[in-house]
Amino acid sequence: MAWVIAAIVLVAVVVVAVFVARRTPGSSTETAGDAGGAGDVGTGRVPAPVAEFHVRGQDALVSFDVPLPEDEVDDVLVELLTREAVEVVREKRHSLPIDGVTRVVALGRRGEEFVKVGSVSLETPGELPPPLLPELVPHHVRAGFDPVESVAGMPEHAPGIAESAGEEDLPPLSEELRLPKAIQAGLRAQGIDPRQATAGDLVVGLMRIAGYAVTKVDDRTYETRRGGNEIFLRVVPHAAGDHPELDEQAVRAFSVDFQQSRSDRGILVTEKYSPFMIYDRERRDPRMRFITRERLQQFVDGLSLG
Repeated sequence: MAWVIAAIVLVAVVVVAVFVARRTPGSSTETAGDAGGAGDVGTGRVPAPVAEFHVRGQDALVSFDVPLPEDEVDDVLVELLTREAVEVVREKRHSLPIDGVTRVVALGRRGEEFVKVGSVSLETPGELPPPLLPELVPHHVRAGFDPVESVAGMPEHAPGIAESAGEEDLPPLSEELRLPKAIQAGLRAQGIDPRQATAGDLVVGLMRIAGYAVTKVDDRTYETRRGGNEIFLRVVPHAAGDHPELDEQAVRAFSVDFQQSRSDRGILVTEKYSPFMIYDRERRDPRMRFITRERLQQFVDGLSLG
């Protein structure tokens, strides 16, 4: 009987150890792939979605599923995709021969076609330069950026925005938000077009740029983690014809789901306007923040400026 009890205890210990290992940030069980496209913490790298990879002659061609602007491609995005193309080739070299490659070419998507964005010439065929990825945001911002505190202390309505809260059809966010070029490049590198992005797209993309591992739970819910900080993220979309103000039922559902998630912090993101009740919710539980239409610019500024 004693050996049975000992076996049960041993199994319990193993199960607990595995659970702790999987929940521990930075453990070997949490990979970039598991994070659903998360940025590499400490490098500012946000892996761009790869559509195609080919070696043709002496060229290694990396086509990214990244929407390019209609006019000239910004230098930041050119550098970002070109350097990311080198990293893709670095990962592919273990399965594909690149001994004869003398140039790595990065391509992005413009409409239905892929067009050249930039290239890197190799001094010696097959020998790639060391990793050197550009910073999308200043290092001190990535190290200390807190997406919850970045929207603290906001007035209940931003000047010039609340007046349009009665409109049923909200204008695109791109008409109201100021996005630095480096941030636009980081979003495009994830396949997010800043001109058409929803509030959820923007916030998820910005958090990946800031080094948060982002895991999609369902169409409206994400788990994000950086270091020992875990955030429950809920997205409430706005459809044409919807009421432009965040519904109180959505606020209550988020509050309940956040409490049940046992996460350290909770964020609700929406392009809708704020109902008055969210300020009372935040005062009662400072772990929660509501990034509504009035607060999106401050969230962007908090990441960009520190």
